[in-house]
Amino acid sequence: MTTSSSERGVSLGMPELPAPAYPDDVRARLETDAREIIARYPDSRSALLPLLHLVQAEEGHVTRTGMRFCADVLGLTTAEVTAVATFYTMYRRRPSGDYQVGVCTNTLCAVMGGDAIFEELQEHLGVGNGETTGDGKVTLEHIECNAACDFAPVVMVNWEFFDNQTPASAKSLVDDLRAGRPVTPTRGARMCTFKETARVLAGFPDERDGAVESGGSAGPASLVGLKLAKGETSAARVVHPRGEAPRTAAPHEPSPTEHLSSHDAPQETSASDPSHPSPPATPDGGAAPPRPADSAGPTAEEGE
Repeated sequence: MTTSSSERGVSLGMPELPAPAYPDDVRARLETDAREIIARYPDSRSALLPLLHLVQAEEGHVTRTGMRFCADVLGLTTAEVTAVATFYTMYRRRPSGDYQVGVCTNTLCAVMGGDAIFEELQEHLGVGNGETTGDGKVTLEHIECNAACDFAPVVMVNWEFFDNQTPASAKSLVDDLRAGRPVTPTRGARMCTFKETARVLAGFPDERDGAVESGGSAGPASLVGLKLAKGETSAARVVHPRGEAPRTAAPHEPSPTEHLSSHDAPQETSASDPSHPSPPATPDGGAAPPRPADSAGPTAEEGE
């Protein structure tokens, strides 16, 4: 008995058939939304990113059919659309869960417990990175910095923040999501499904009650950095070596233009101070003796 090439999973290099089109009723509805999106931009091509969110809101991920639709309404090739859809990780290329649970494993979150949270969630859910639970509820992934380091370790669900997490709180979170129990982010609006999130990212109003008013906020550490950047400096805090008595002198109040660190202060070097040039170096790395004022031409050490 023999098996065919396709049964053995062997590709014969045949071109892939064109993606099927959406059913007529779905396409008509999406075209109405697409026209509204495209009208926001002076160049229709600029609407590609929100259109990809639109088709992702339809099926939960960006399918070949969705990319064909985007290409058709924008007058692009499917290759051009595919190049964009495969570049950004916010576009899912395969079916995923109602809730995208992302654990930050970048440096600060990792050392604060993010790595431990991610490992325990994998074991607790029985899935690996980028995989979805059997009930289709949760897709787990590790993600890069969420710009919320002062709340580390951070977990995000459909781009909403869950701050200062622990392995125990993260496991309780995913259990609630799978059971359909109400879940409230630390900052931001109440939870919605990934499809609903994608439609909001496409630029359509968030119709959930209180969603617009429920905004997030930066943490105290981030706000201090913002004040420093604006020149709203407070008194410098002096950190004393361990075992040394605190100094009694009043803290120095730096001006907005003053360097707060000697590491980035300008140094007096030969390049910045022409009146004190550095002597030429000798082959052994030392400084060559000064040359008489009336000498001309290169020395033997300098070459010709």
